[in-house]
Amino acid sequence: MRAIPLGGGTISKQETNINRAIRAREVRVVDEEGGQLGILSLSDALAAAGERGLDLVEVSPTAAPPVCRIMDYGKYKYQQSKRAAEAKKKTARVDIKEVKMRPKTEEHDFQFKLKNARRFLEDGNKVKVTIMFRGREVTHPEFGRNLLARVAAEVKDLGQVESMPNMSGRFMTMVVAPHKK
Repeated sequence: MRAIPLGGGTISKQETNINRAIRAREVRVVDEEGGQLGILSLSDALAAAGERGLDLVEVSPTAAPPVCRIMDYGKYKYQQSKRAAEAKKKTARVDIKEVKMRPKTEEHDFQFKLKNARRFLEDGNKVKVTIMFRGREVTHPEFGRNLLARVAAEVKDLGQVESMPNMSGRFMTMVVAPHKK
């Protein structure tokens, strides 16, 4: 259960009771400006909210007595969704792109894969470089390690090795992350 900050208290996302859904007999009421109205019976608190044309929202249901706030609940939910959308827009999304090679990859193919890896790093994505071993190639993992070391040396101006080469079955992988801006 995540809590949403609201002025002096929080509204729990799961159990936000509003108006008639509030089950307490007496509640501590806070008006729309943040001023205390005191401890009122639920009917008096609902009447006070109704006079203002607003909702009575249970802010802190665990307090004794529960704390309720008079507010426009629809407007509040709208503002929360706008804030959440804005925060989501500002988060940096980093994808992991993969470049696959073999231990016997020829020079032209290596340069082509390297060019793709550099492009991915320039775009701000992480690059997972995978060396695939077939048959008896797996008995010489040093060829794969040398190839990964060469890739790391070629892209060191754009990124740094985040996870060192490790062998997992017939695959050797290494992750390169872009430099922080």
